[in-house]
Formats: sequence, C-alpha cells, structure tokens
Amino acid sequence: MSGCVEACTESCANIDLGERRNKIAAIAAGFLFFTGWWFAIDASATDHINTKDIFHICGVFATISMFMVNLVSNGQLRGESYTDGCLGVMGARIWFFFGFLMGFGSLIGGAWILFGEYVYPSKEHSDFLPTNTYPGVAFFLQNTFIFLSSLMYKFGRTEDLWG
Repeated sequence: MSGCVEACTESCANIDLGERRNKIAAIAAGFLFFTGWWFAIDASATDHINTKDIFHICGVFATISMFMVNLVSNGQLRGESYTDGCLGVMGARIWFFFGFLMGFGSLIGGAWILFGEYVYPSKEHSDFLPTNTYPGVAFFLQNTFIFLSSLMYKFGRTEDLWG
C-alpha cells in the first residue's frame, strides 16, 4: 500500500501543467465560487423561515475580497511593475492586505453565523430561533468556498505566461 502511495506522490509531483495551469486554476476557482453562492442561495430558497437576509452580507464581502485580492498582481506586490499611482507599491500592498482582511473577516463572520445563530443560539437575546441548522452550514460553506476560490485564483496561476 505504501508503494502505491509513493508512486502516486512521485507521479503527481512530476506533473507539468505548463500552459494549462492558468486555465485549470481559473476553472477550479470559478467552480468553488459558484458552489459557495449555490449553497447560500439554496439555503435561502429552500428554508427561508430559518434564514435571515442579513446573513448574505458575509458572502457579499467575501466576493468583494476576492476581487480586491486578485486585482493586485504579484509584480505589483514585489514592486517590479507598479511605480505610478497614488501610493505606489505601498498602496498596492495596503489594498492587498485589506482584501485579505475582508476575506478573513467574512470567513469568521460565516463561522459566527453557523455557531452563534444556529448551533448555540442565545435564547434570551434573540427573537431568531431556527429549527434547522442547514442554513448556517450553508452560509459557512459559502464563505469558505469563496475564500478558497480567492486563494486558488491568486496563487494557483502563474503570471509568466501573461506576456
């Protein structure tokens, strides 16, 4: 069994995706993004009684975060290709940092929605007492998949092929 695992590890390490790497990363990131929003829309459509419309705000901020993180190229972060603008390289780094900060915040917000509103709801301070936990899981998975999509699209591609 370990010989099979070693052979698989060796063959996977030697895969040269070349020109297809950007396409595969973009398709995988798009699929993760689509799946995340599908969970949130499904939760709201099938179990609207156990959801609040405000829970979609975390997904919106995760989406904005994805755009913010992926608008900055690696060359701009290293200072190789971005010299003009309001703040130059520092502005690109600040934009990138706040994009990731918003993504992590959305992920934490999704966890709060799941655990604070669905798993362990506060019966004294809330008029919202859901009877089903699926919407909480769906909103958490939405934010998780959008965050993973952002990471996949940013770090799964190479910029050398952009010519």
